[in-house]
Amino acid sequence: MPITLFNSIASWLLKKRFHQIELFLKYPEEVQEEVLLQLLEFAEDTEIGRTYDFDSIGSYADFKERLPIVSYEEIQPIIERTRKGEQNLFWPTKVKLFAKSSGTTDAKSKFIPVSGEALEDCHYKSSKDLLCLYLNNNENSQLFTGKSLRLGGSKELYEDNGSLFGDLSAILIDNMPLWAEYSSTPSNKVSLMSEWESKLMAIIHESVQENVTSLAGVPSWMLVLMNKVLEETGNENLFQVWENLEVYFHGGVNFSPYKEQYKKILPNNDFRYYEIYNASEGFFAIQDRNGADDLLLMLDYGIFYEFIPMDVYGALNEEAIALWDVELGVNYAIVITTNSGLWRYRIGDTVRFTSKSPYRIKVSGRTKHHINVFGEELIIENAEEALKIACAKTGAEIIDYTAGPIFMVGKEKGAHEWIMEFRTLPQDFSAFVEIFDNALKSLNSDYEAKRLNNITLNSPLVHIARENLFYDWLKLNDKLGGQHKIPRLSNKRDYLEELLRINK
Repeated sequence: MPITLFNSIASWLLKKRFHQIELFLKYPEEVQEEVLLQLLEFAEDTEIGRTYDFDSIGSYADFKERLPIVSYEEIQPIIERTRKGEQNLFWPTKVKLFAKSSGTTDAKSKFIPVSGEALEDCHYKSSKDLLCLYLNNNENSQLFTGKSLRLGGSKELYEDNGSLFGDLSAILIDNMPLWAEYSSTPSNKVSLMSEWESKLMAIIHESVQENVTSLAGVPSWMLVLMNKVLEETGNENLFQVWENLEVYFHGGVNFSPYKEQYKKILPNNDFRYYEIYNASEGFFAIQDRNGADDLLLMLDYGIFYEFIPMDVYGALNEEAIALWDVELGVNYAIVITTNSGLWRYRIGDTVRFTSKSPYRIKVSGRTKHHINVFGEELIIENAEEALKIACAKTGAEIIDYTAGPIFMVGKEKGAHEWIMEFRTLPQDFSAFVEIFDNALKSLNSDYEAKRLNNITLNSPLVHIARENLFYDWLKLNDKLGGQHKIPRLSNKRDYLEELLRINK
């Protein structure tokens, strides 16, 4: 098919979808309630459906009263039964695909079920919607005159007991529709290579000759690839390699710490950045406006959302609320019910709503990735905004960081200990630490109270990481590439101690 004809057809189909999106923008609560009731009806004859008598649940109030909120550990036994061949336990159609979680909240691997319905009605539908929303905002786009350079997971699919498991990106690439494969680079064979450093060179070899118009992948790993492209080609910026580049679709980690580095290798004010929010459990939100820093919650992907205010999360009075009861600016833990058979499942992410008409969110962190040893409730969103302020005022650039507590011993007060890898060191390191500390105080009143006159917390202790420290740590732990992320904040010192040990 000629590329111009493909461009015209794809653009027409994607723009048609925008009218369906307008339906849940206009009737969000009704669409979400319908999603819930459809899920319950579809799964009423499964083992879980019979256990909780889905057939008699007629409202959200019934659903909330009947089913408990669960963690992965609580549903692991039923997932393992499915992986070994049993079916119709939590979802009525055959489930044979499992996304092996590469998150950092738990050392133990998680195997998240991915049904055929979730592949089609969530993951692939969201990929089309991302393009749909982008094209709706950029009518002169030439996106489909070239290809998208995708940077997926570095793990192949493995078979076990008749089921397949691997990184979600590997599952998606292995099952992707022809239209998506046709418009992407590198080839599926290269995309699914398991050894990161060989894969890096293979991607470059295949892609530098293509007309690449968009990039898609996790910011930290895409930056490694992009810098390697410039090194191998001898160019100063990416437009000298791909002159028609127009947009970078990114997700997985906060983009803010990387944005200035991207601007240096993509020096064009018209270049677009579009953020997505997805996980092994599903695809949740998409940036729907040029230049926006919040994301539109997608409500018709077969996912029903609930939210637990973080001030009661894990407490005896913990209670989830539906979408129509959320408030702006409150930090919530997300609970999902999905078309892969996850019922009232905690995914471990936290969000804040920036708008209720339509429902837009910002991802604020992880329920387990915060520091709250001293009542300071420091979250990733605070840390990254404070780093952005400190870098802007001192000329610094951050590549990666992690932090943990210094526990109180005897009369010694506590503190936070940080290790940061800089691309550009601050002009005055002491000033950087002071500005960073003051920024944290201005962003988080609990932290400010604990730091007041060093009443509980002393000033943060910040170590400068050697070059490639975090890359080497990931390599030692077989976590190069794909969806692997640096653990940012922790109530423990495990990650911090490991990194300090090899910071030589």
